[in-house]
Amino acid sequence: MRVLVVEDHRTLNALISEGLRREAMAVDVALDGHAALEQMAATRYDVVVLDRDLPRVHGDEVCRRIVAGGAGERVLMLTAAGAVRDRVEGLSLGADDYLPKPFDFAELVARVRALGRRSSPPLPPVLDNGDLTLDPNRLVATRAGRRLDLSPKEFAVLEHLLAAGGRVVSTEELLERVWDEAANQFTTTVKTTIGRLRLKLGKPPAIQTVREGGYRIDPP
Repeated sequence: MRVLVVEDHRTLNALISEGLRREAMAVDVALDGHAALEQMAATRYDVVVLDRDLPRVHGDEVCRRIVAGGAGERVLMLTAAGAVRDRVEGLSLGADDYLPKPFDFAELVARVRALGRRSSPPLPPVLDNGDLTLDPNRLVATRAGRRLDLSPKEFAVLEHLLAAGGRVVSTEELLERVWDEAANQFTTTVKTTIGRLRLKLGKPPAIQTVREGGYRIDPP
């Protein structure tokens, strides 16, 4: 899942983005509404965590443009105002969910994941393929009942391949959906991560390499 965190408070932005990365999400950041719109013009996001009170371009206007663009990003709006009227205003702009500050981080994660599952087509809360099971909410992956010790990036790659439902996923797609803007597009990071993941998954091989295509997990 790729997430854009738009928050002008640098410390809070860093706390949210680093926390979501630990939850196996690819996270980009923006510190104002103008920067957010520029990034969304270049990158497709699953979820935008959007502070309402932003400099340069107000969060309300950013939300309006996201909805008008029709790209399908889900918007979780953050605000320091927790009154019912403020929540209604935020949702009336087209936001998918609303979270007043201060908030519990576990609740933020749960809401971001819930919005991410509302992509097209919708994804189930637990992904499975044969003896391989992955629960994004609990950050738990198992194979044949054995819990897998995966890094956040390995977990995210496995989640994306399982969500593809047997479709071939290219290296470029993995870089776009699993890595963030800091990723070097010319490194072997995807191949290296796939290699480590294969070792941890064990036998028989679960991830297939498609020549000049990418990777897939075949349906059982």
